[in-house]
Amino acid sequence: MRALVFILPILFTTSIIAQNVAFEKENFPGNKDAFKAAMKNLKEGDEIFEEDRRAYFNLAIPYYLAAQEFNPDNAELNHKIGVCYLFSTQKRKSLPYLLKSYKLDSEVDPYNIHYLLGWAYHLNSEWDRAIEEYEKQLLMLTRSEGEQIEFQNVQKRLKEVKHGKEFELTPVRVWVDNLGSAINSAAPEYAPLISTDETLLILTARREANVGGLKDDSDNFPFEDVYYSRNSGGEWSPLRNMGEDVNTSGHDAGSGLSPDGKTLFVFRGDVKGGGDIYESKFKENEWSKPKQLYKTINTEEHESAAALSFDAQSLFFVSEREGGFGGKDIYVSDWDSEKERWGEARNLGPVVNSPYDEDGVYMHPDGKTLYFSSEGHNSIGGNDIFFSEYETDRWKTPINLGIPINTPDDDVFFSVAADGRTAYYSSDREEGYGEKDIYRLTFLGPEKQPVLNVEDRLIAGSSERKIEIPFQPPVEIKTSQMALLKGVVLDDETLEPVAAKVDLINNASAEVLATFDVEPSTGKYLVSLPAGKNYGINVNADNYLFNSLNFNIPDSAGYREYYKVIKMKRIKIGETIVLRNIFFDYDKATIREESTAELDRLEKVLVENPTIKVEISGHTDNVGGDDYNLNLSDKRAQSVVEHLKSKGIDPSRMIAKGYGESKPLATNDSPEGRQENRRTEFKIID
Repeated sequence: MRALVFILPILFTTSIIAQNVAFEKENFPGNKDAFKAAMKNLKEGDEIFEEDRRAYFNLAIPYYLAAQEFNPDNAELNHKIGVCYLFSTQKRKSLPYLLKSYKLDSEVDPYNIHYLLGWAYHLNSEWDRAIEEYEKQLLMLTRSEGEQIEFQNVQKRLKEVKHGKEFELTPVRVWVDNLGSAINSAAPEYAPLISTDETLLILTARREANVGGLKDDSDNFPFEDVYYSRNSGGEWSPLRNMGEDVNTSGHDAGSGLSPDGKTLFVFRGDVKGGGDIYESKFKENEWSKPKQLYKTINTEEHESAAALSFDAQSLFFVSEREGGFGGKDIYVSDWDSEKERWGEARNLGPVVNSPYDEDGVYMHPDGKTLYFSSEGHNSIGGNDIFFSEYETDRWKTPINLGIPINTPDDDVFFSVAADGRTAYYSSDREEGYGEKDIYRLTFLGPEKQPVLNVEDRLIAGSSERKIEIPFQPPVEIKTSQMALLKGVVLDDETLEPVAAKVDLINNASAEVLATFDVEPSTGKYLVSLPAGKNYGINVNADNYLFNSLNFNIPDSAGYREYYKVIKMKRIKIGETIVLRNIFFDYDKATIREESTAELDRLEKVLVENPTIKVEISGHTDNVGGDDYNLNLSDKRAQSVVEHLKSKGIDPSRMIAKGYGESKPLATNDSPEGRQENRRTEFKIID
């Protein structure tokens, strides 16, 4: 049985054929010392190569290149250099060496050379030549039981190449910008994670100055550490190691970041080849020691990337556990508030998960768009970035983000900002600072010009060979349908930060969707609001009156950002708050169901402060007559008092009063101002 395509053959020195120059001293008369040095380098390289530890092949390359400089025309040496590059971080460099080795000796590797050449052409996006080489390899295989894996592997590569040809016809219009020397270095930087508002960047790097200062024996690179940078005024601060609070002397890699940037998931490998997901929280200006997630998430197998939903109620993660559709699959687990842990994991199913590996999962804060990488679907090679949208209780068919975002090599972690138009990922590009750098993508949308007819795109290829491929329209990058609410929570009098909690409420159901902590030292908060709901935002802090905001985000809404400074008032006589989530039927004093959560908050304040007396006041805009508005506002205030009476609040503690249009908070000359003026207020009077 022949060796598998992806198993390297044992190579033997070939005899001199044509221009092939063997490493024999008689071929280099008068170069004794140089020959001796070249042979030493060749031996050093062979010792590494023959161990067949592919992660170590990069170490053999310098020795082989030194020997090749002395004798550039040895088929076996050029072949070995090409193979080493194929399994290194500089895969595209393999092509000229493999080509040269084949030209020097067509029998240099009779069983695998066409596969290796096909792969090298593939990695360099030379689609037609890759197809030719892969098809030559297929002709060498008999499809016997022993060669089924080889045959399937080459067939998969052929499909990837044809996908690449297809996507190259309609490239995505995108700016690709290197984040610069503050972030990138000669060492590998990858797996970028961003907060929704792009103020925090967390990534993984293999730099010399890592915690512990050690290297991984498997590839001789420094162990991974997690690093961070903050964005101020569009400039990223120099990258900093997160230190021993997060990193250990082994592998520590960032695997996910919550939309508000306050929960970090860290991957840590184990000696068995598996690995688990850990969680770290940002509190009081520091990250907590990562804690291993519960066994519903982590198993004895390999768990890696993780992504938290906008409401922190669902965790999407990658696992290699049994029962999946391929190797690594994407799963989801829901938060169990009673047990205070993650519930049993569910596989996302065969629409998202392919028979191959999925990885690098990222859930966008719009609540419906899942980004991930996959070796399956219509990948153009290695892992490609895909997205799938959740609609009507199901995941839609994943869409490949196309070229130039995806390459024939691995493209894994991909973090998208709230607006959906900017994203961050790592890539190995010639203009970079090192092996992998972090780049910012800005999607430009389709060009404003006619698209070529389908018939013009059906045939692609060289003049010698015509390959029929289906028409692939350009990937459409849509603006996110959501709002981003951010700001600070301050004391109304001192303007000092307040350690508050922010409740995100679905007014239609009175359900608290999520609760977020305000950063005590700064007062900062960040809340994602996916389209399709009427949200109540309720801010609570000890010894303060609650503060409420309302955001109605329809399904058709585009992306918007809101910045709100929320001033909290202490519980004392004379203080007033606006109840922005009490709603009435049009032109009536009937309280709508969407008001339930706000009324419950108001009831709680009165129960927890039994000595206060309050005024519930109604206010209108200036549309309509003065007497009409005064009467309507008075009835609405009375409706609120009656509701609280029905909940057991002593009526002697409350008075209802309507002010009509007499106390506007904003101009009545705009729809937004009139909406601000139509309100219910709560005032402590005794």
